[in-house]
Amino acid sequence: MTKLKVDGNEIEVPDHYTLLQACEDGGAEIPRFCWHERLSIAGNCRMCLVEVKGGPPKPAASCAMGVKDLRPGPEGQLPEVFTNTPMVKKAREGVMEFLLINHPLDCPICDQGGECDLQDQAMAFGVDASRYKENKRAVEDKYVGPLVKTIMNRCIHCTRCVRFTTEVAGIAELGLIGRGEDAEITTYLEHAMTSELQGNVIDLCPVGALTSKPYAFQARPWELGKTESIDVMDAVGSAIRVDTRGREVMRVMPRVNEAVNEEWISDKTRFIWDGLRTQRLDRPYMRDGEGRLREASWGEAFQAIGKAVSAAKPEKIGAIAGDLAGVEEMYALKELMHSLGSKNIDCRQDGSKLDPAFGRASYLFGPSIEAIEEADALLIVGANPRFEASVLNARIRKRWGFVEPFPIAVIGENADLRYDYDYLGAGTDTLTTLIDGKHDFLETLKNAERPMIILGQGALSREDGLSVLASTAKLARTIGAIGGEWNGFGVLHTAASRVGGLDLGFVPGEGGMNAREMLSGTDVLFLLGADEMDMTLRTAGFTVYIGTHGDVGAHHADVILPAAAYTEKSATYVNTEGRVQLANRAGFAPGDAREDWAILRALSDVVGHRLPFNSLNELRAKLYQEYKHFALIDEIAVPETSDISTGFDELVKKAGKMEASGFASPIKDFYLTNPIARASAVMAECSALARGETKLAAE
Repeated sequence: MTKLKVDGNEIEVPDHYTLLQACEDGGAEIPRFCWHERLSIAGNCRMCLVEVKGGPPKPAASCAMGVKDLRPGPEGQLPEVFTNTPMVKKAREGVMEFLLINHPLDCPICDQGGECDLQDQAMAFGVDASRYKENKRAVEDKYVGPLVKTIMNRCIHCTRCVRFTTEVAGIAELGLIGRGEDAEITTYLEHAMTSELQGNVIDLCPVGALTSKPYAFQARPWELGKTESIDVMDAVGSAIRVDTRGREVMRVMPRVNEAVNEEWISDKTRFIWDGLRTQRLDRPYMRDGEGRLREASWGEAFQAIGKAVSAAKPEKIGAIAGDLAGVEEMYALKELMHSLGSKNIDCRQDGSKLDPAFGRASYLFGPSIEAIEEADALLIVGANPRFEASVLNARIRKRWGFVEPFPIAVIGENADLRYDYDYLGAGTDTLTTLIDGKHDFLETLKNAERPMIILGQGALSREDGLSVLASTAKLARTIGAIGGEWNGFGVLHTAASRVGGLDLGFVPGEGGMNAREMLSGTDVLFLLGADEMDMTLRTAGFTVYIGTHGDVGAHHADVILPAAAYTEKSATYVNTEGRVQLANRAGFAPGDAREDWAILRALSDVVGHRLPFNSLNELRAKLYQEYKHFALIDEIAVPETSDISTGFDELVKKAGKMEASGFASPIKDFYLTNPIARASAVMAECSALARGETKLAAE
């Protein structure tokens, strides 16, 4: 720790702090444009100037000077820094005057208006006039893709965007070319950016040079209602803020959550909002005698379902929960199925072989997302975290970029993960070789103090998924990744609902059918937003779809019941590491659509098995009584070490012969993984660009 004085107040800060951080710890406000706590130091804008006592007779850039660089006074006095002297005030006014020389007067039409760092700091630290009357320079706007809009006349060359794409996203797509007044931020050939995290440059840009292209001229920030919520586009559970105007979602922004997403979100999370408006189911539908869907009332739809259920045997009734289902509706559906006497329930529509019978630790990302930064060796099996969990992948890259070495190896697809790794092989043969000790990387894992294994759904959704899971658990035992204070065994989920469903036990009971079997073996099938299955295999009888969009499930349903999307209901989700999270309602569902749990509660009356709750609070009271950890919002209920060991002992016994084939990631198209994404025009454009179906601007 280092002691110093800031504006006469003595403070103590860590040795690695910059003067800017130290001054803010001391209660001073330091303006800045280029400095960002998660990016490298550039020292471009010079707005953060302070006066250092005993230093040179000129202001110093506080972002580029460390507290260790300060010298004590001649008699050993503490170093002193001043943030509000006449010298500092005059220097900041001069810097602001320079920054505004070429800045256009776009504030009335700029999408950054009301949220602009340049506006705010010009008001707080600038002057009311400029001495420069020369013509402003003009810069051509650049094409960087369908997501980010550029107005480069506004750029102040802080290079935050350049440093983000290079350091965090892991691909040097943006750069600064030229010098002086000819300097420009560009992709050079003006091609579209390819990073799945590129939208974060919109938040990082302190002026209006980079803004959201889909959101352009849609709304002003002061018009919007702001609701804190949770993202469900993947299983990371990124903290988001949903901004609405009236009933419409206008944009999705990130919130800071150091334990999960820091302050980044993926492009799918950020730009999905137009899919919430289109292809929505807003009233019930029934299939007529000719096989065509027609509008129906809730009463008609419920009567048809009640008639089908009463005519079916309990063992011929089934329910499949989709990837975006909340805990509350899965709990309600599970209770309804049990009251009907059916054991045919499943939340694993991809055929994953995860099973809560082996304990919670067998299907969680055990080390936690934040603990990735503590690991000292990593093996990735059957996963492509770049597409399956983009924000988590950025955390892996962050750890890889530390000074300490971080060996990474991959078994599965040889893909570009935005960091270096050793490619060991494609599938089970390589995994067996590693387990048998015939590969050098086993010693690397054994010698690590905190080894980590990430097991993806590409390895678990195969026919031999249970053997792969058990074999990987055996490997984790061998290298010491399980047991003691460190649990380095992590399952990477791709579905937001999966961990919550497994926690609930939303899996087939003894003798029950799994999701694939239900497609052909049931007389009545309930689909709770289940759209990711191969419905061409469906030979089931009467099918009821409860969901939000006219997607695959709705196309194959006999009755469609319109439900609320994740921004239109209060729902509990559990992310891949087992963190319980609460998504809040930002708006209301369109038309006659209702929340899923309410639909199931009303339906239970018609089928003659009334569910024992009449409100969301009553449902949650029963849920928390039966599964206590769901009440621990934003916490991870960590299993006891003894429970982890017992569960893994049972799991390891299941290790058997594995098919000699490669692992393939279940994410074939990052932008089109769920019904909301497939309804989004923005995601469709991104998907076409990624597949090479859209020509680059330079072509």
